[in-house]
Amino acid sequence: MMETGLPRAVLLLCMVDVLHSFAIEEKEDIFKRMVCPAFLMFDNAAYLADMTFELPCNCKPEEVSNVVWYFQKTMGSKETTVLTDFAGNVVLDSGHIHVGSNVLKRFSIRMFSLIVFRAQVTDSGLYLCGTKKGDFFYGYDVDVQPTKHITVAFVDRGEHVQDDYTGKLFSLFTTFWDWTKCDRCGVRGEQRRIGLCYMRSAKLHPRYRTALPNVTSCGSRAISMRLQRRGRRWRPEVAIRSCLAPCVKEQDPQEGVQAISNVIYKLGQKPWLPHVPTQFHKHPVGRDLIIACPGARPEHAVAWDKDSVRLYRSHFLVGVNQSMRVFIDHGNHLHIQRVQFSDRGTYFCWREGQLVAGFRLSVGHQRQRRRTLDDPETIYAIKAISTSYVLISAIFVGIHVCRCCRQVFRCPMRT
Repeated sequence: MMETGLPRAVLLLCMVDVLHSFAIEEKEDIFKRMVCPAFLMFDNAAYLADMTFELPCNCKPEEVSNVVWYFQKTMGSKETTVLTDFAGNVVLDSGHIHVGSNVLKRFSIRMFSLIVFRAQVTDSGLYLCGTKKGDFFYGYDVDVQPTKHITVAFVDRGEHVQDDYTGKLFSLFTTFWDWTKCDRCGVRGEQRRIGLCYMRSAKLHPRYRTALPNVTSCGSRAISMRLQRRGRRWRPEVAIRSCLAPCVKEQDPQEGVQAISNVIYKLGQKPWLPHVPTQFHKHPVGRDLIIACPGARPEHAVAWDKDSVRLYRSHFLVGVNQSMRVFIDHGNHLHIQRVQFSDRGTYFCWREGQLVAGFRLSVGHQRQRRRTLDDPETIYAIKAISTSYVLISAIFVGIHVCRCCRQVFRCPMRT
């Protein structure tokens, strides 16, 4: 049996190697089949702020081994940002990305594709794929729409999305994405549907390519500045509804492993806490706190619980109540402003319908510590004091110079 099984195993491994090589060759041949357009066009793409998006370089010459990505606010702008290290292999850990940081700190290039983490409204513009010599192959017209004044509709309350607007030269409407998965399982959860602003007009720039004729996102560069100002009045939308989904049954372990795990569970675990990785954190009272769900992105279905209390978006979404101290933003982060002792507890995070992590929060008084020159507050205070001193000195010197000049010009007149 072993003599006959060994050749079969060797043959199977050889077939796997052949298939793997064929897959790599197929991936490389994509650029051979894609012919770059003779005239550079820009594909329209729209996203919501705080989302992560990816722009593939769909075509390039065969002899080009790495690409360079360029960013411009408008076509023909003299200010161009280079988004690469000229090697095409920027490595970036998305876990260290902060909202509001510069785009140069929030991008990565993988397999010739540009990935921008936690996009901001200022990232809207033109993205071009090319070489360091300035040869361009492919372009995108990216529109990142804000979440500051977003319109929220709770379907369970009978609320509806805003009606379309039709004018003489253009019309405005909302294009919705598909509903997300139910953010919890086994209990009542919620689904979210994101809608972005789009415009229909016959006066679009022909160099910008859209999925539908005469239809593009409201912040697209294909629209004139006059129509863009009118399109900014139309807000993105989010629709939320309740849902109920069953939990996926996990495969039971073997009997011996199950018995050992039961003993360990009874000795060291609390039976009322879920079996998820839990992080412990002590936070000073009165300071703000933001908790992020591990591995979650703004487009994922994410839910939060405090101990056994469900924090539903119908009550805890940002903007529902202006006096809220605890709320969930549109990027799925849990905010606790001015942390109080009553906020102590374990916060659980659901991602795509599964319970994935816990966050044990304890609250205490802030300890007094000595400031050092490396502290951001110390650096800011030194800069503010130095700037004020220089400004006051300049004003003082300027006043005395003016008085001296005035006296010099008066002296000849008296003689």
